[in-house]
Amino acid sequence: MTKVAAVQMISSPSVTENIATARRLVTQAADQGATLVLLPEYWAIMGLDDSDKVAVAEPLGSGPIQDFMSSLARELEIWLIGGTLPLASDDPQKVVNTTLVYNARGEHVGRYDKIHLFGFSKGTESYNESKTIVPGKHVGVVDAPFGKVGMSVCYDLRFPELYRAMGPVALIVVPAAFTYTTGQAHWEILLRARAIENQCYVLAAAQGGTHPNGRRTWGHSMLVDPWGAIKDVLAEGEGVVQGEIDPLFIDGVRQSLPALKHRTM
Repeated sequence: MTKVAAVQMISSPSVTENIATARRLVTQAADQGATLVLLPEYWAIMGLDDSDKVAVAEPLGSGPIQDFMSSLARELEIWLIGGTLPLASDDPQKVVNTTLVYNARGEHVGRYDKIHLFGFSKGTESYNESKTIVPGKHVGVVDAPFGKVGMSVCYDLRFPELYRAMGPVALIVVPAAFTYTTGQAHWEILLRARAIENQCYVLAAAQGGTHPNGRRTWGHSMLVDPWGAIKDVLAEGEGVVQGEIDPLFIDGVRQSLPALKHRTM
């Protein structure tokens, strides 16, 4: 079995501060035995304005955020899935909201660019990620030591066809910054549904609190097993959730209820 962990943060506009927090929490997870650790969406920067992330966007392969993730993975000898960070795009006014994966040698071995961009408006609360983000185009799957890992980000959670396109995986990761409003209503339901219908583990790392920009995120980072049971959860605040990926349990669920084999479309 493999021990995995999700880090929950309340990220600020300061990349330096967020890197320090991530180092502390990822190290805590590794010290507790995790060999794969997931950071939340926007872990490196949650700006006062949506455009703040454009100013710190990095080209793929270089920059302080990527250097930090690579060196930390190598130092702790873990697989580190870097939530999302802003990568430079062809549009100077926009970024790509990207998940990068580093193996235990600190090598970059996987990438996923968030496909579905969040848009929400209710009363005084409004979000439109398409103003500052270029959407991704490709499904992201990476081979980890315990099996395939399917990558998704936050709003992707509402689109089950993305997860079907991954093919059978052992683990789905969901770094997120769900708003308090939508998270309270839908977060747990959607995470458990994705685990049940894909008969795999789901590891979700969330932002969880009130940020300097005034935004409140839902938190509730969690690990869900292939039967839909929540194995660990953290409601709000900084911290770590963790648990084990058991390939035999995955096989048992798929053998006793072979839903993936029963698909007709």
